[in-house]
Amino acid sequence: MSDPILQLTDVKTHFPIERGFFFKRHVGTVKAVDGINLTVRRGEVLGLVGESGCGKSTLARTILQLVPTTGGTVVLNGRNLATDSARELLAARRDLQMVFQDPYASLNPRMTVFATLAEPLAVHKVCPASEIPARVAALMSTVGLAPRFMQKYPHEFSGGQRQRIAIARALALEPKVIVADEPVSALDVSIQAQILNLLAQLTKKMNLTLIFIAHDLSVVKHISDRVAVMYLGKIVELGLAADVIDHPRHPYTRALVSAIPTPNPDIERTRQRIVLAGDPPSPINPPAGCAFHPRCAYAQEQCKLAPPPLIADGPSREVACIRLRDLP
Repeated sequence: MSDPILQLTDVKTHFPIERGFFFKRHVGTVKAVDGINLTVRRGEVLGLVGESGCGKSTLARTILQLVPTTGGTVVLNGRNLATDSARELLAARRDLQMVFQDPYASLNPRMTVFATLAEPLAVHKVCPASEIPARVAALMSTVGLAPRFMQKYPHEFSGGQRQRIAIARALALEPKVIVADEPVSALDVSIQAQILNLLAQLTKKMNLTLIFIAHDLSVVKHISDRVAVMYLGKIVELGLAADVIDHPRHPYTRALVSAIPTPNPDIERTRQRIVLAGDPPSPINPPAGCAFHPRCAYAQEQCKLAPPPLIADGPSREVACIRLRDLP
């Protein structure tokens, strides 16, 4: 196994809820990320999945310190980003970049492609100013865009082309880790495949470490080496992509996998989908014990007592369920 490049230890990101205009008072806390322990190895693709509102995007922004951590450590190449100053974070972001979900919103509409890709090169003084046009042209070629379009504006491109520009911007500083927050969810299905293949090729060609966030488990299986499943701010299952998706162990993961459509209509017609009861609990007031127990068909009284830790289930999988050995 390769060595760890990113390590999260008991990471928490909580947002206070306040009321009042002049005299604000604290009335609650949104526990968006609540005690994440995760190690990402150099050169791997880690898929991060879960329902909307489970904390995936907040975790991505916490890793990059776009939102501050409430507790825990985010260690990149031996340095704790959670305690770095603004100047130190600026230097660290050469190694850590992000591709956002919406290419329409993540690019400045008043900047040309050249200005967008040249800006990080100039800010971080990667190369002399005379070399920037050649570097921008090379970046555009890397993501499959013709360099002759570098003086165009974002509105002159399609959605897939915009996302390619966003990927080129993330690659400009030759980072070691890229966090891709649902980079294909806003695109057509045919374009999704092109962007996925591009990301897969770039990770191998440039030896990148990629954290890939998505809703579609079939997409995650296609691109990921390992998969982490999140529920209400916590990881409930972690393991090799093929193991987690083909043979899910946690009841929540089983429900997610059962929703993946099958291209064979005969199998799809007879397949039994697991429908969870109720709605996900509020992160403002999560249930005691296992957060999933109100919706779990296997829950017992002991599930309400304490949050379950991640338990080893074989050499390469961990599952947060105290009834793991009893599950059928």
